[in-house]
Amino acid sequence: MSGLRAYVGITDYNWYRYLSARSDLEEVNFWKPGGGTAFRALEPGGLFLFKLHSPRDFIVGGGYFAHYSAIPASLAWEAFLTNNGAQTFEEMRDRIAAYRREGIGPSDDPTVGCILLEQPFFFAESDWIPVPADWKPQTQQGKGYDLIQGLGRSLWEAVQLRLSARAIPALAASSDLREKAGSAYSAPTLTRPRLGQGSFRVVVTDSYERRCAVTGERTLPVLEAAHIKPFNLVKAHDPRNGLLLRSDIHTLFDKGYVTVTPDCRFDVSRRLKEDWENGRDYYGMRGKIRVPRDPQLRPDPGYLEWHAQNVFLG
Repeated sequence: MSGLRAYVGITDYNWYRYLSARSDLEEVNFWKPGGGTAFRALEPGGLFLFKLHSPRDFIVGGGYFAHYSAIPASLAWEAFLTNNGAQTFEEMRDRIAAYRREGIGPSDDPTVGCILLEQPFFFAESDWIPVPADWKPQTQQGKGYDLIQGLGRSLWEAVQLRLSARAIPALAASSDLREKAGSAYSAPTLTRPRLGQGSFRVVVTDSYERRCAVTGERTLPVLEAAHIKPFNLVKAHDPRNGLLLRSDIHTLFDKGYVTVTPDCRFDVSRRLKEDWENGRDYYGMRGKIRVPRDPQLRPDPGYLEWHAQNVFLG
Protein backbone atom coordinates (compact mmCIF):
# COMPACT_ATOMS: atom_id res chain seq x y z
CA MET A 1 0.00 0.00 0.00
CA SER A 2 1.33 3.42 -0.92
CA GLY A 3 1.95 5.73 2.00
CA LEU A 4 0.96 8.78 -0.05
CA ARG A 5 -2.72 8.38 0.54
CA ALA A 6 -5.69 10.09 2.11
CA TYR A 7 -8.71 8.47 3.66
CA VAL A 8 -12.09 10.20 3.78
CA GLY A 9 -13.98 8.96 6.83
CA ILE A 10 -17.62 9.65 7.63
CA THR A 11 -18.24 11.48 10.87
CA ASP A 12 -21.02 12.79 13.06
CA TYR A 13 -22.00 16.44 12.65
CA ASN A 14 -22.11 16.98 16.43
CA TRP A 15 -18.52 15.65 16.70
CA TYR A 16 -17.42 18.12 14.02
CA ARG A 17 -19.39 21.05 15.45
CA TYR A 18 -18.02 20.60 18.95
CA LEU A 19 -14.38 20.18 17.96
CA SER A 20 -14.38 22.83 15.21
CA ALA A 21 -15.23 25.43 17.86
CA ARG A 22 -11.96 24.65 19.68
CA SER A 23 -8.66 26.36 18.91
CA ASP A 24 -6.40 24.44 21.29
CA LEU A 25 -6.37 20.98 19.73
CA GLU A 26 -3.19 19.02 19.13
CA GLU A 27 -4.95 15.66 18.74
CA VAL A 28 -8.43 14.16 18.43
CA ASN A 29 -9.89 10.69 18.75
CA PHE A 30 -11.95 9.77 15.71
CA TRP A 31 -13.74 6.89 17.37
CA LYS A 32 -15.90 4.18 15.88
CA PRO A 33 -18.73 2.72 18.00
CA GLY A 34 -17.44 -0.82 17.48
CA GLY A 35 -13.86 -2.02 17.70
CA GLY A 36 -14.21 -5.23 15.75
CA THR A 37 -12.52 -4.14 12.52
CA ALA A 38 -9.05 -2.61 12.63
CA PHE A 39 -8.28 0.48 10.57
CA ARG A 40 -5.54 -0.30 8.03
CA ALA A 41 -6.25 2.20 5.27
CA LEU A 42 -3.36 4.53 6.20
CA GLU A 43 0.19 4.35 7.44
CA PRO A 44 1.24 6.73 10.24
CA GLY A 45 1.44 10.23 8.79
CA GLY A 46 -1.30 9.64 6.23
CA LEU A 47 -3.97 12.29 5.74
CA PHE A 48 -7.36 11.48 7.28
CA LEU A 49 -10.23 13.73 6.19
CA PHE A 50 -13.65 14.21 7.82
CA LYS A 51 -16.79 13.87 5.68
CA LEU A 52 -20.19 14.54 7.25
CA HIS A 53 -23.10 12.14 7.02
CA SER A 54 -25.40 12.65 4.04
CA PRO A 55 -27.08 14.86 3.03
CA ARG A 56 -24.09 17.00 4.08
CA ASP A 57 -21.79 15.55 1.42
CA PHE A 58 -18.79 17.70 2.22
CA ILE A 59 -15.30 17.30 3.62
CA VAL A 60 -15.01 19.57 6.66
CA GLY A 61 -11.50 19.04 8.04
CA GLY A 62 -8.88 16.44 8.77
CA GLY A 63 -5.78 15.37 10.66
CA TYR A 64 -2.72 13.13 10.39
CA PHE A 65 -3.10 9.46 11.25
CA ALA A 66 -0.93 8.23 14.14
CA HIS A 67 -2.33 4.93 15.42
CA TYR A 68 -5.36 2.70 15.65
CA SER A 69 -6.46 0.88 18.80
CA ALA A 70 -9.58 -0.89 20.03
CA ILE A 71 -9.90 0.05 23.70
CA PRO A 72 -12.59 0.38 26.39
CA ALA A 73 -14.58 3.59 26.09
CA SER A 74 -13.51 4.56 29.62
CA LEU A 75 -9.83 4.47 28.61
CA ALA A 76 -10.57 6.47 25.47
CA TRP A 77 -12.19 9.10 27.68
CA GLU A 78 -9.33 9.11 30.21
CA ALA A 79 -6.78 9.52 27.43
CA PHE A 80 -8.56 12.14 25.30
CA LEU A 81 -11.33 13.65 27.45
CA THR A 82 -13.22 16.26 25.39
CA ASN A 83 -10.95 15.59 22.41
CA ASN A 84 -13.34 12.67 21.84
CA GLY A 85 -15.76 15.28 20.53
CA ALA A 86 -18.09 15.27 23.55
CA GLN A 87 -18.37 17.42 26.65
CA THR A 88 -18.79 14.50 29.06
CA PHE A 89 -18.21 10.76 29.19
CA GLU A 90 -21.96 10.28 29.55
CA GLU A 91 -22.51 12.17 26.29
CA MET A 92 -19.91 10.01 24.55
CA ARG A 93 -21.57 6.84 25.89
CA ASP A 94 -24.96 8.05 24.62
CA ARG A 95 -23.52 8.51 21.13
CA ILE A 96 -21.89 5.09 21.19
CA ALA A 97 -25.22 3.55 22.21
CA ALA A 98 -27.06 5.42 19.44
CA TYR A 99 -24.78 3.93 16.77
CA ARG A 100 -24.62 0.38 18.14
CA ARG A 101 -27.34 -2.15 17.45
CA GLU A 102 -27.16 -3.66 20.91
CA GLY A 103 -27.82 -1.60 24.00
CA ILE A 104 -25.29 -0.46 26.58
CA GLY A 105 -26.00 -1.21 30.22
CA PRO A 106 -25.20 1.28 33.00
CA SER A 107 -22.10 -0.65 34.04
CA ASP A 108 -20.96 -1.67 30.54
CA ASP A 109 -17.66 -0.38 29.20
CA PRO A 110 -17.92 -1.05 25.45
CA THR A 111 -14.88 -1.38 23.24
CA VAL A 112 -14.54 1.38 20.66
CA GLY A 113 -12.24 1.65 17.68
CA CYS A 114 -9.97 4.68 18.07
CA ILE A 115 -8.35 6.33 15.05
CA LEU A 116 -5.86 8.70 16.66
CA LEU A 117 -5.24 11.87 14.69
CA GLU A 118 -2.64 14.58 15.25
CA GLN A 119 -2.60 18.29 14.28
CA PRO A 120 -6.33 18.33 13.41
CA PHE A 121 -7.85 21.13 11.39
CA PHE A 122 -11.44 22.12 10.67
CA PHE A 123 -12.95 24.24 7.89
CA ALA A 124 -15.64 26.89 8.23
CA GLU A 125 -18.79 26.00 6.31
CA SER A 126 -17.85 28.41 3.51
CA ASP A 127 -14.71 26.33 2.92
CA TRP A 128 -16.28 22.87 2.97
CA ILE A 129 -15.05 20.72 0.09
CA PRO A 130 -17.59 18.74 -1.98
CA VAL A 131 -16.91 15.01 -1.96
CA PRO A 132 -14.94 13.69 -4.96
CA ALA A 133 -16.94 12.80 -8.07
CA ASP A 134 -16.54 9.05 -7.50
CA TRP A 135 -18.04 9.11 -3.99
CA LYS A 136 -20.92 6.66 -3.80
CA PRO A 137 -23.98 7.47 -1.61
CA GLN A 138 -23.98 3.94 -0.19
CA THR A 139 -20.47 4.32 1.28
CA GLN A 140 -20.75 3.36 4.95
CA GLN A 141 -17.31 3.95 6.50
CA GLY A 142 -15.10 5.88 4.08
CA LYS A 143 -12.88 5.71 1.02
CA GLY A 144 -9.17 5.98 0.28
CA TYR A 145 -7.49 8.18 -2.33
CA ASP A 146 -4.06 8.31 -3.94
CA LEU A 147 -2.73 11.83 -3.35
CA ILE A 148 -0.33 11.72 -6.28
CA GLN A 149 -2.82 11.67 -9.13
CA GLY A 150 -6.40 12.07 -10.26
CA LEU A 151 -9.16 12.90 -7.79
CA GLY A 152 -6.84 12.36 -4.85
CA ARG A 153 -4.37 14.95 -6.11
CA SER A 154 -7.22 17.42 -6.65
CA LEU A 155 -8.46 16.74 -3.14
CA TRP A 156 -4.99 17.34 -1.69
CA GLU A 157 -4.70 20.66 -3.50
CA ALA A 158 -8.15 21.74 -2.30
CA VAL A 159 -7.18 21.00 1.30
CA GLN A 160 -3.86 22.84 1.00
CA LEU A 161 -5.54 25.84 -0.60
CA ARG A 162 -7.92 26.22 2.32
CA LEU A 163 -5.23 25.75 4.93
CA SER A 164 -3.07 28.38 3.26
CA ALA A 165 -5.89 30.88 2.81
CA ARG A 166 -7.03 30.61 6.42
CA ALA A 167 -3.51 30.38 7.91
CA ILE A 168 -4.66 27.43 9.99
CA PRO A 169 -1.86 26.41 12.39
CA ALA A 170 -1.96 22.81 11.16
CA LEU A 171 -0.38 23.97 7.91
CA ALA A 172 3.00 24.48 9.54
CA ALA A 173 2.74 21.14 11.29
CA SER A 174 1.88 19.40 8.04
CA SER A 175 4.42 21.16 5.83
CA ASP A 176 6.80 18.22 6.14
CA LEU A 177 4.20 16.17 4.29
CA ARG A 178 5.06 18.17 1.17
CA GLU A 179 8.11 17.85 -1.01
CA LYS A 180 11.09 19.83 0.22
CA ALA A 181 11.11 21.72 -3.04
CA GLY A 182 8.35 22.79 -5.39
CA SER A 183 5.06 24.63 -5.19
CA ALA A 184 2.84 24.82 -2.14
CA TYR A 185 0.63 22.18 -3.72
CA SER A 186 3.32 19.66 -4.69
CA ALA A 187 2.79 16.01 -3.86
CA PRO A 188 3.00 14.99 -0.20
CA THR A 189 5.58 12.78 1.42
CA LEU A 190 5.08 10.68 4.53
CA THR A 191 6.37 11.44 8.01
CA ARG A 192 5.51 10.14 11.48
CA PRO A 193 3.20 12.66 13.19
CA ARG A 194 4.01 14.38 16.47
CA LEU A 195 1.95 12.71 19.19
CA GLY A 196 -0.24 14.39 21.76
CA GLN A 197 -0.53 13.19 25.36
CA GLY A 198 -3.52 10.93 24.75
CA SER A 199 -2.00 9.29 21.69
CA PHE A 200 1.27 8.78 23.58
CA ARG A 201 -0.61 6.90 26.28
CA VAL A 202 -2.38 4.60 23.82
CA VAL A 203 0.66 4.00 21.59
CA VAL A 204 2.85 3.09 24.56
CA THR A 205 0.13 0.86 26.00
CA ASP A 206 -0.23 -1.03 22.74
CA SER A 207 3.50 -1.21 22.03
CA TYR A 208 3.97 -3.14 25.29
CA GLU A 209 1.02 -5.36 24.34
CA ARG A 210 -0.91 -4.00 27.33
CA ARG A 211 1.44 -5.60 29.86
CA CYS A 212 3.58 -3.90 32.48
CA ALA A 213 7.20 -3.87 31.29
CA VAL A 214 8.39 -5.05 34.72
CA THR A 215 5.71 -7.35 36.12
CA GLY A 216 3.74 -8.45 33.08
CA GLU A 217 0.54 -7.22 34.78
CA ARG A 218 -2.33 -7.06 32.27
CA THR A 219 -5.04 -5.32 34.31
CA LEU A 220 -5.50 -2.31 32.05
CA PRO A 221 -6.91 0.17 34.62
CA VAL A 222 -3.67 0.00 36.68
CA LEU A 223 -1.27 0.34 33.73
CA GLU A 224 0.20 3.78 33.03
CA ALA A 225 2.34 5.18 30.24
CA ALA A 226 5.31 6.70 32.07
CA HIS A 227 7.62 9.33 30.62
CA ILE A 228 11.23 8.36 31.29
CA LYS A 229 12.43 11.95 31.00
CA PRO A 230 9.73 14.48 31.97
CA PHE A 231 7.75 16.01 29.12
CA ASN A 232 8.63 19.55 30.22
CA LEU A 233 12.28 18.74 29.49
CA VAL A 234 11.74 16.88 26.23
CA LYS A 235 8.84 18.94 24.78
CA ALA A 236 7.60 15.92 22.82
CA HIS A 237 5.56 12.82 23.55
CA ASP A 238 8.08 10.40 22.07
CA PRO A 239 7.12 6.70 22.48
CA ARG A 240 10.85 5.93 22.91
CA ASN A 241 10.63 8.07 26.05
CA GLY A 242 7.89 5.84 27.43
CA LEU A 243 7.50 2.75 29.56
CA LEU A 244 4.27 0.93 30.40
CA LEU A 245 4.31 0.44 34.16
CA ARG A 246 1.92 -0.71 36.87
CA SER A 247 0.78 2.35 38.80
CA ASP A 248 2.81 1.62 41.95
CA ILE A 249 5.99 1.05 39.95
CA HIS A 250 5.32 4.23 37.98
CA THR A 251 5.15 6.17 41.25
CA LEU A 252 8.42 4.67 42.49
CA PHE A 253 10.03 5.32 39.10
CA ASP A 254 9.09 9.01 39.20
CA LYS A 255 10.39 9.32 42.76
CA GLY A 256 13.69 7.62 41.90
CA TYR A 257 13.30 4.48 44.00
CA VAL A 258 13.46 2.29 40.87
CA THR A 259 14.93 2.71 37.41
CA VAL A 260 15.48 0.92 34.12
CA THR A 261 19.09 0.79 32.98
CA PRO A 262 20.16 1.56 29.39
CA ASP A 263 20.38 -2.20 28.73
CA CYS A 264 16.73 -2.50 29.84
CA ARG A 265 17.20 -4.04 33.27
CA PHE A 266 14.97 -3.11 36.20
CA ASP A 267 16.88 -1.94 39.28
CA VAL A 268 15.77 -0.91 42.77
CA SER A 269 17.47 1.65 45.00
CA ARG A 270 18.80 0.73 48.45
CA ARG A 271 16.94 3.83 49.63
CA LEU A 272 13.60 2.08 49.25
CA LYS A 273 14.37 -0.15 52.23
CA GLU A 274 16.23 2.60 54.13
CA ASP A 275 13.41 5.12 53.80
CA TRP A 276 10.41 2.82 54.21
CA GLU A 277 11.75 -0.32 55.92
CA ASN A 278 10.07 -2.34 53.19
CA GLY A 279 10.25 -3.10 49.48
CA ARG A 280 11.08 -6.80 49.48
CA ASP A 281 8.67 -7.52 46.61
CA TYR A 282 10.29 -4.86 44.42
CA TYR A 283 13.83 -6.09 45.02
CA GLY A 284 12.67 -9.46 43.75
CA MET A 285 11.70 -7.89 40.42
CA ARG A 286 15.26 -6.96 39.43
CA GLY A 287 16.20 -8.15 35.95
CA LYS A 288 15.35 -7.74 32.28
CA ILE A 289 12.15 -5.94 31.36
CA ARG A 290 9.80 -6.60 28.46
CA VAL A 291 10.31 -4.27 25.50
CA PRO A 292 8.19 -3.58 22.40
CA ARG A 293 8.66 -5.84 19.42
CA ASP A 294 9.04 -2.82 17.13
CA PRO A 295 12.62 -1.53 17.54
CA GLN A 296 11.43 2.00 16.75
CA LEU A 297 9.23 1.95 19.86
CA ARG A 298 11.72 0.55 22.36
CA PRO A 299 12.98 2.85 25.13
CA ASP A 300 15.87 5.03 24.02
CA PRO A 301 19.09 4.29 26.00
CA GLY A 302 19.78 8.02 26.22
CA TYR A 303 16.53 8.65 28.08
CA LEU A 304 17.17 5.68 30.38
CA GLU A 305 20.68 6.93 31.12
CA TRP A 306 19.26 10.36 31.96
CA HIS A 307 16.85 8.82 34.49
CA ALA A 308 19.59 6.69 36.06
CA GLN A 309 21.88 9.72 36.44
CA ASN A 310 19.35 12.38 37.43
CA VAL A 311 16.42 10.70 39.19
CA PHE A 312 17.47 7.28 40.51
CA LEU A 313 18.51 7.40 44.15
CA GLY A 314 21.18 4.73 43.73
